[in-house]
Amino acid sequence: MPLIVLDRDGVINEDSPDYIRSLADWRPIAGSIEAIAALSRAGYTIAIATNQSGLARGYFGIDELEAIHAELCRQVEEANGQVAGIFYCPHLPEAGCECRKPATGMLAAIETELAQSPRGAILVGDSLKDLQTAVAYGCRPMLVKTGKGTETLKALQAGAAGIPAGEQVPVFDNLAAAAREILRQQPVSKDDR
Repeated sequence: MPLIVLDRDGVINEDSPDYIRSLADWRPIAGSIEAIAALSRAGYTIAIATNQSGLARGYFGIDELEAIHAELCRQVEEANGQVAGIFYCPHLPEAGCECRKPATGMLAAIETELAQSPRGAILVGDSLKDLQTAVAYGCRPMLVKTGKGTETLKALQAGAAGIPAGEQVPVFDNLAAAAREILRQQPVSKDDR
């Protein structure tokens, strides 16, 4: 099955400058859960890759993070879809780890754990770090305007670092719009499932 990698905060759920600290803070963006389920039902493997430095900052613990991810997966399953895996970096930006986007460690983990390469896969994000990660690993970046997307679009238009000048990054209003276009352009054949 073809793979799609999604960022979490600002793509699937509303983002917050104060961090998403608990299930009470977690609010899906309208249409995002249904979009994930539709992609899954169409035969795509869905992986989520998210920076979660709030863990290292002590803003929330692993139990709170797992509760959010369990609810995200529950809602996707309720819509008859499935999330194959959620991968997160718990480190601070200055930690110099290999997993925090724009580093590519989470994509390498996806490749190992799901036995499916993200190279050539679509990666949907709202931040420049998401797009830089996609380009660095050989994924196809897509930008949504939700979350940090509008400011990221301005950075792209100004010639953002880490994105080659000729790189065409498709831009969508939200994940639902991106999913519709993915399904329109690249329907998965039954042989690919």
